[in-house]
Amino acid sequence: MQLRFNRTNNEIDRMIDDLMEKAGGIHHPEQTREMIVAALKAGQDTSYLADLKLLSNTMKEMRYTTTVFAPYRQKKKVTIFGSARTLPEEEMYKKCIAFSRLLADKGYMIITGGGGGIMQAGNEGAGSEASFAANIKLPFEQSANPIMLKNPRLITYKYFFNRKVAFVKESDAIAVFPGGFGTLDEAMEVFTLVQTGKTSPKPLVLVDNEEGYWEQFFRFIKERLLVMGFISAEDFSIFTVTKSYEEAVQVIDEFYTNYHSIRFVNGELIIRLTKVLMQEQIEMLENEFPELRLEGSRIELISARPEEADEPDLLDLPRIAFRFHHQHYGLLIAFIRRLNTF
Repeated sequence: MQLRFNRTNNEIDRMIDDLMEKAGGIHHPEQTREMIVAALKAGQDTSYLADLKLLSNTMKEMRYTTTVFAPYRQKKKVTIFGSARTLPEEEMYKKCIAFSRLLADKGYMIITGGGGGIMQAGNEGAGSEASFAANIKLPFEQSANPIMLKNPRLITYKYFFNRKVAFVKESDAIAVFPGGFGTLDEAMEVFTLVQTGKTSPKPLVLVDNEEGYWEQFFRFIKERLLVMGFISAEDFSIFTVTKSYEEAVQVIDEFYTNYHSIRFVNGELIIRLTKVLMQEQIEMLENEFPELRLEGSRIELISARPEEADEPDLLDLPRIAFRFHHQHYGLLIAFIRRLNTF
């Protein structure tokens, strides 16, 4: 039988409904039904066992990720990337401890990869109770650090791609300390996701050492990628480079001064705020960022759209909306920083 996601599977659909009713406690049954149908279709379509194992393990890992993070959804979190080989006596290890401790004092929770080096420093500074660890199974080097070893917020992943989803999806900001291939891979992933709008806008802070690790890296970015037209000047709005951990915390904190979150509804970009903008402030934003809007679109104060009813805790927030030009996600970060000054 050729299974379909719409309700044309007759007896199979009834059996799935009965199964969910017997299981009980199913949230959003229509979405759950689609996942069951997807699993059945995978079993029909895929004869290669390794592919089915990958699909199954991916689902299990993401389900567990959601379970661990769900109780802390209302808490702001900062993901910290950096080298597993940074030693406790080194400058950057101590700077990371101070950075994460200051964030924890301000009410943030910390997400790290759960290993040694900068990851351990992040968990150490925040403390076990304010930490998550997204660890990875490796044949060498990476085991859970002693701060997170028996923590209920330790998740150990088989797949890097699931781990990366957790790092970005669950965070409200990203901080990257100097590191090797893995650190650069994680940083470039976030650059790409923010630049293309595949993750919500969030502050990305590159915490530098005294030798200028990130300054030298971005000299290459400017002299090659920018000059050759592979990126645009507005992409430099995506990140902040600083040697000061206090400034790094300030950049993260100020990003949420007035900005709360975004959502797209029927092609319209809705920006949710913590306080109402005045009309003259909206006019300033329109004049300063005309490239952000599609031709003929204006920035408007609106109330929650009916489609936002699935986020009831956000319905009372003030909002602005406009038709967004999707080539300018870097500029959108600058726009958010500007509206935070009001």
